Amino acid sequence: MSDLMRVELGERCEIVWDNPPMNVVSREFTAQLRDALARVSNHRGARVLIVTGAGGRAFCAGSDIAEFEGLRGRVAEDKLLLEKLVYRQLAKVAVPTIAAIEGHALGGGLELALCCDLRVASEQSKLGLPELRLGVLPGSGGTQRLARLVGLARAKEFVLLGEPVTAHRALEIGLLTRVAPKGGALDAARGLADIVATRGPLATRLAKRLLDESVDRTLEEGMALELDASEAVFGTEDMLEGARAFAQKRDPIFTDR
Repeated sequence: MSDLMRVELGERCEIVWDNPPMNVVSREFTAQLRDALARVSNHRGARVLIVTGAGGRAFCAGSDIAEFEGLRGRVAEDKLLLEKLVYRQLAKVAVPTIAAIEGHALGGGLELALCCDLRVASEQSKLGLPELRLGVLPGSGGTQRLARLVGLARAKEFVLLGEPVTAHRALEIGLLTRVAPKGGALDAARGLADIVATRGPLATRLAKRLLDESVDRTLEEGMALELDASEAVFGTEDMLEGARAFAQKRDPIFTDR
């Protein structure tokens, strides 16, 4: 078994899929990503996670098409169920997640990026869901997460036409958070990650969860959850540290307590 993932743990964790040039999504890739995400989730010091692909040509170019013929008639049990589980695992990581997209993010690669909270791409990157051109579906969240992010009309344009868009166009429609110079996606993502890592850890985790849950809840339900979360935050030492640091005109030192 080849090693397709590199993991670095710290306040700023990083997962690098290391199968250049295209970093395609195979069954082995997905299984190793599951293990890498478990390592990050079990690391108590984590405050933010960056995911990226090695090589510079592609963040991830989607599924390993060489596997398709062998999946006929049993794609769910041999591919998609595991992918949906692992992609959901990425989406549910408690700390904020950032996709650093150097090169193209196509098909399953874009679906991976959609699981992240923020997305940074280099200016030469292209993003798209070309699956219909191959006679298959974007079946690992593309028909669901994309519309929630950019709206139904834009999502239909992406999926039904299957034409990739430039990074600058993706920024215009809200698919990306930042566009970086060529070769600079990871540095830009690290800059954002370092900002996130200075925020109150518990408040940050709760804010992410509340924002995610706001999509599928009524306003009243969301407001009730927000109240409960705020009460939890106001019982912490970090809340006191934040208030004292503000009064003393210094940067707070949060301890996640």
